[in-house]
Amino acid sequence: MAASRYKKLVDALASDIRTGGLAPGTQLPTHRALAAREGIAVVTATRVYAELEAVGLVSREQGRGTFVRDIAVPAGHGIDQQAVAAGAVDLSFNYPSLPGQTDLLRQALREVAGSGDLDSLLRYQPHRGRPQDRASIARHLGCRGITADADRILIANGAQHGLAITIMATLNAGDVVAVDALTYPGFKVLAHAFHLDLEPIPTTTDGPDLDALEKLCATRPVRAIYTMPTLHNPLGWVMSATDRTRLIGIARRHGPLIIEDASYAYLVEDPPPPLVATAPDITVYVSGLSKSIATGLRVGFVLAPADAVPSLERAIRATTWNTPALTTAIACRWLDDGTVLHLEAQKRDDAKTRQELARQELAGLRLIGHPSSYFTWLPLPDDARADRLTATLARRHISVTTAEPFTTSTHTPQAIRLALGSTDPDSLRSTLRTVRHVAIEDAYA
Repeated sequence: MAASRYKKLVDALASDIRTGGLAPGTQLPTHRALAAREGIAVVTATRVYAELEAVGLVSREQGRGTFVRDIAVPAGHGIDQQAVAAGAVDLSFNYPSLPGQTDLLRQALREVAGSGDLDSLLRYQPHRGRPQDRASIARHLGCRGITADADRILIANGAQHGLAITIMATLNAGDVVAVDALTYPGFKVLAHAFHLDLEPIPTTTDGPDLDALEKLCATRPVRAIYTMPTLHNPLGWVMSATDRTRLIGIARRHGPLIIEDASYAYLVEDPPPPLVATAPDITVYVSGLSKSIATGLRVGFVLAPADAVPSLERAIRATTWNTPALTTAIACRWLDDGTVLHLEAQKRDDAKTRQELARQELAGLRLIGHPSSYFTWLPLPDDARADRLTATLARRHISVTTAEPFTTSTHTPQAIRLALGSTDPDSLRSTLRTVRHVAIEDAYA
């Protein structure tokens, strides 16, 4: 097939999709059927679809075929944060806030302004944080069942930065990392940036399929396991103590490092011990205060094996030199005076209220999530199209996220994630009623 004719076919299909001639959700002919219809080779038909997929016009689903995407929904929605239109309700990202937090910040700024070490906050800080600040974090981790030596703690610019420096310090391009088939989109972004080879592990209702993880580690050189054992994002499960013990056993037998993301762990009361509490020598524990306190407070922390600390410190120096001293000083004051624990308890109660509200207003729909989580997962029927539902909701001024940003396998489930923490309860209630109405009309019809 001449290059010009091949390109014309790509352009013709792209035009049909963009002008609405091929409606969102339309299943396109199989590669073989397209080849027969156009008189081209099957390999060329495959190339045509690959180009359309690369520009975000179609999606290929293993075992189902190739479908027209709803181009009203950005392909990266949920990874690359899109601006939410004025007047729209944001159920795609969480910005949970509590009454009185502004007053707490105002008071904290007054206290810092009157402190005796104000001048020191204007200077460069130690790359991994001041010893007294790391000691504050160590005491806080003790409340989570973690005995932490302050010398193994590093302060980062939020948990995302903590994950980035962990990758920089412990992994190399091409390394195999085991991840859940649905996982935190921010880790996917980092994996792409650092050229890691992500191997998806199927999930069960209670956590990763550990048989599949064991098999993967026995057959491929897995260098790390990225996991969220306490309140998984987006599925909300909490791994049992038995499964945590088994995961650690797999890591010890086969050698991969465990990267434990605990960003949402504060929402779970009395969870099993963190992985790092049982296996501190092979676990890097990453968390922060953005989720539990405020998204603008970019203070994260990494607890690492002693031999990994120098490499992590170099990664901080290379990326940001040190965490801003002023925000760290405020955060550590709140850690020391009990403000953080108080706010975390309030947010657990707030999240429970919102989950209960979601179950009331989305009655009749299947929901997956933890009872004190700020998000819930809404699987759709197999023949439904999440991108079409997302676009319909966008026209109703409601922003949600499809499964695409969370997916690491070749199969993207038809589902949406609803973030419940970024709007007031009354607005959330009415918005969820609209979501239910549209979902039943659009996906369950």
